[in-house]
Amino acid sequence: MNKTTIAVVLTSLVFTACKKDESMASSNTIVDIVVNNNDFSLLEAAVVHADLGSTLSGTGTFTVFAPNNAAFIAAGLDTEAKIKALPVATVRSILQYHVLGQSVASSAITSSTNSAVKTVSNVDLFVAKKTSGVFVNGASVISADISASNGVIHVINKVLMPPVGNIVQAAQADANFTFLVAAVLRASEGSTNVAQVLSGTGPFTVFAPTNQAFINAGFANIAAIQAADPAVLTKILTYHVVSGRVLSSDLTEGVAPATLNGGTVTVTLAGGAKVKGANNTSASNITAVNTITTNGVIHVIDQVLLPNN
Repeated sequence: MNKTTIAVVLTSLVFTACKKDESMASSNTIVDIVVNNNDFSLLEAAVVHADLGSTLSGTGTFTVFAPNNAAFIAAGLDTEAKIKALPVATVRSILQYHVLGQSVASSAITSSTNSAVKTVSNVDLFVAKKTSGVFVNGASVISADISASNGVIHVINKVLMPPVGNIVQAAQADANFTFLVAAVLRASEGSTNVAQVLSGTGPFTVFAPTNQAFINAGFANIAAIQAADPAVLTKILTYHVVSGRVLSSDLTEGVAPATLNGGTVTVTLAGGAKVKGANNTSASNITAVNTITTNGVIHVIDQVLLPNN
């Protein structure tokens, strides 16, 4: 091989190497952004555990509603070990619920009401744009339109959980609602099948009292609920249900939505979100929000709401 040939070969190799380096340097996929952002370290751990790295590095395009570390910490997933302790299928299902199969800029979200969009797992998310910002399932988008080569990232302040069923099924799956489930079943023995109503198409919004809320209201145990008049329980339970999917981002000061009972409850936001029944001496705290179900949403409250007699 003469000197001229060697020079050509070396030039070709250097050029090829430079092209590879440039390609690597310019890589800006969704996964690249997650890996290179310290505030996504827990999201990165979840992506790795769910084996979704190659998917989110693919050609796409995708929209990812990306929970930051604070969102994972608030969800109780504050370490990589806790994330890895979950089944792979569970983490994959949760992450896929944060991903759309197309790129959607925040400017494309125009409705102030909750509009359903399909995730890659074919389950609905609900997005809205209000004067205070963009929301997804009631969670705030705190940083929008981070551009990736295969889509876009919107940073959110909450880990979104996919629905586990309808309102009744979601309540049955939560140990904090055993008294509520017992009340729904007992009420359904009367003239109104409350369980059937709450399993219907809806959508409905339920202000769901915890077990302790029922105890504080005078139902000492499940047996006390099972001994109650179904008509009385029906009147109380339907007073906790509002037609429509009202997420926390939709709650406004002083709004008084009508309930299925026919009466109204009053929502206040000063000092924390609360809801008050007509016969309650004080308002109930809304202690957790936006549990999405296939037919509505559940907000947790710490008092049983009492309608007018």
